[in-house]
Amino acid sequence: MAEAPAPDAGLRRAISGRMLIVFIVGDILGAGIYALVGKLAGQVGGTVWLPLAIGFVVAALTAASYAELVGKYPRAAGAALYAHRAFKRPFLTFLIAFAVMMSGIASASAAALAFGGNYLAQFISAPPMLAALGFLAMITLINFIGISESIKVNLVLTIVEVTGLVIVIVVGVIGIAQGTGEPSRVLEMTAPNGAVLGVLGATALGFYALIGFEDSVNLAEECEEPHRTFPVALFLGITITGVIYLAVSFIAVVLVPPATLATSSGPLLEVVNAAGVQFPPKLFAIIALLAIGNTALINMIMASRLLYGMANENIVPRAFGRVHATRNTPVVAIGFTVVISCALIASGTVRDLAETTVLLLLLVFAIVNIAVLVLKRRPVEHPHFTTPRWAPVLGAITTLVLASPLSGRAPRVYLVAGILVGVGAVLWGLNRLITGTKVTEIDAENLVK
Repeated sequence: MAEAPAPDAGLRRAISGRMLIVFIVGDILGAGIYALVGKLAGQVGGTVWLPLAIGFVVAALTAASYAELVGKYPRAAGAALYAHRAFKRPFLTFLIAFAVMMSGIASASAAALAFGGNYLAQFISAPPMLAALGFLAMITLINFIGISESIKVNLVLTIVEVTGLVIVIVVGVIGIAQGTGEPSRVLEMTAPNGAVLGVLGATALGFYALIGFEDSVNLAEECEEPHRTFPVALFLGITITGVIYLAVSFIAVVLVPPATLATSSGPLLEVVNAAGVQFPPKLFAIIALLAIGNTALINMIMASRLLYGMANENIVPRAFGRVHATRNTPVVAIGFTVVISCALIASGTVRDLAETTVLLLLLVFAIVNIAVLVLKRRPVEHPHFTTPRWAPVLGAITTLVLASPLSGRAPRVYLVAGILVGVGAVLWGLNRLITGTKVTEIDAENLVK
């Protein structure tokens, strides 16, 4: 029997297609491009644009699966909901939700470490670890104060980070037009591990700068005609972001030698300084720091609310669902995510934590691509976007290849990712021990509310 569209849960459908495009672009743009261009240059030399272009193709394949599933099940729960609909395995549903949560914490931790690099050095000299922990404390305070205040800060920071990339493009174009730089560098590949493995590894790392589009599925219940507006907005948002990223990567290697980018923790500041245009480096450093802050804030908000949702569904200990008496924020969940983040900051590097984030999400994306193939056998009565079967097939294959050791990812990244997901398994078992009940069903649609 075909499933009817899920009834509204009281959320007003007020997000237009244009607003959704803006959200998707803002959600993808962030700390990744500000921090990782140099790391990519260290792996493939001047062809930084190549792994980014490949990464966008892989992202588009998975986005096509999300576009179909959002139309079929326009609810705010994302990958956990789709896996639950496809496989009906509560523990798998939980692990997917927990992996998404941990990917957010790892991403915020990578951003915290990036915060203490060359951008901050424009103002003060501070030990990277101390700077990262201080940054995390600021993000936590905003998260604790309240969701309304956090969203307002997020909106301002999104505008700032987009402005920063526009500045890089404009200043870079002016510099190149004046004869600064060496355009031939964009075709020079310097890959210590060989061209194929170098590009594969750089694509896996560069994927950190491309993640974010999956967050938009949580707006499905508030979109006008999601079956129609969401696919268009999703593909346009990815395309716009892709053009911006490719423009920034071209300009970066034309103006700055890849070897210089590779050793810098503030690569885009190097680009602005090399353009020969009078632009205050400290002003750009502020923009970059705010962009990095936005990435961390978005991810810590998502992680704490997802853990809170799991507690309300009684699949992790109920203590994580405790709300502060005056701020009405999930104080215990926020505290737990901060503890995990501190441990990651103390034991990892920007690259390792970025790769951990990517690894967790690539595995989630692979499951989403498989889920859409399973759910194609279960039609619904209302109209929705339908992706051709070859797209999720290729999406599953490419995400699994990028998640595999072929990408050159260090063994410790797999270990950290395993430990993070293992924490979830422990919480699941602990909750069952405390409550004495076995979870046989999960309301995946309520996990992120």
